Amino acid sequence: MTTTPPPTSVWPALNYADAPAAIRLLVDGFGFEERLVVSGNDPRAIEHAELRWPEGGGVMLGSANRDGNEFARRPTGTAAVYVMTDAVDAVIERATAAGVDVVRAPADQDYGGRTATVRDHEGNLWTFGSYRGA
Repeated sequence: MTTTPPPTSVWPALNYADAPAAIRLLVDGFGFEERLVVSGNDPRAIEHAELRWPEGGGVMLGSANRDGNEFARRPTGTAAVYVMTDAVDAVIERATAAGVDVVRAPADQDYGGRTATVRDHEGNLWTFGSYRGA
């Protein structure tokens, strides 16, 4: 019998100076799926974007420094996100081909699973790992 996992109820929200470029990196370089992108009057200003991870969950993001938005006032490049995947090495290979820096190369962990960390173009850290928690 196959069970459907519960819907993901925690969605990291990131703030980017160049949100359109971030969306391209997360989709083309990491493997997220673009689900919703809402632009303002300026197409380079992203009011809200939702990107799904094919193995479950996702992230939300928007452009920094938008008037009237508390999230847009947060500093960019300070997030750290853990993304579960069974294909750590393939994701890191894809990400490095997109030009990101590897912070921690793929390695098996003492606590179980395999992880690797990259830094996106604005400084956020993305760890991809097969460890799904205790």
